Amino acid sequence: MSTSEPDKLMIKADKMTKLTLTRWNADWRGATDLYEQAAVAYRRANDYEKAKIAFEKASKGQEMLSSPWDAAKHMESAASLAKDLKKWNEVADFYRRASELYNECSRAQPASDALMKGARALEETAPEEAIKLYTDACVLLEEDGKEQMAFDLYRAATSLYIKLEKYNDAASFLLRLGLAADKCNATNSQCKAYLGAIIVYLYAHDIEQAEKCYNDCAEINAFQGSDQNRCAVKLLTAYSEADVEEIKRVAQSSTITHLDHAIIKLARKLPTGDVTARNEASKEQEEPLDENDLT
Repeated sequence: MSTSEPDKLMIKADKMTKLTLTRWNADWRGATDLYEQAAVAYRRANDYEKAKIAFEKASKGQEMLSSPWDAAKHMESAASLAKDLKKWNEVADFYRRASELYNECSRAQPASDALMKGARALEETAPEEAIKLYTDACVLLEEDGKEQMAFDLYRAATSLYIKLEKYNDAASFLLRLGLAADKCNATNSQCKAYLGAIIVYLYAHDIEQAEKCYNDCAEINAFQGSDQNRCAVKLLTAYSEADVEEIKRVAQSSTITHLDHAIIKLARKLPTGDVTARNEASKEQEEPLDENDLT
């Protein structure tokens, strides 16, 4: 097909969708077929901008034909081309639209996958938007009772929060993963998530929050007898005793080695603050012994 052929197809298709004095009804079926042909031809010719536009119009055509699944597929193709063209705003918009179209088909998994693809494409250039996409992708699966399919999404969002140094958000997402794992009876993933959250708080040198997080998690039966629980106890005990060498030793343990890479990296850097200062402050706050009080 010559380079002018897809241009002709687009012009013909556009005419078929416009109402005139002699055309009272748009021919969306015929136009959509032409848009699809043009999109493929443009892409083969590496004319990504025109291919993107053609896929957008093909998606609109499939919508008009009450075929949201095919419309979603074309919108994903447009999103992929927008990524190649580095049009990041369009990447987010197109993948979101694709997700909405899949949702119209009651297909939570592909709807979530579309958002995930958008998030991955935007991690470097628009991390805040990427996190929103990851979060929305998780929600779709949660609402459909498919939490186990969202584990990688929770982890990806957590890693991105850590890169942005938003440690409270990272820990919260790990706890969210723990809750999802609990619903799926995925005990190992659940316990890893809880230990990960504690480590994130310790890395942020929020020892008080780390202890509170541990106390909350320790009430959960699945966590109580786990290796991750024992590891957390050792870490927090070392902090309370201001034992820097023990903190470093525990951070090298096999239990932590089996956590996600982003969490391992944080653990290897513990402690990040002065643990002795907190220990000394707590001692000063202790009530002094009254030698005259023998009770």
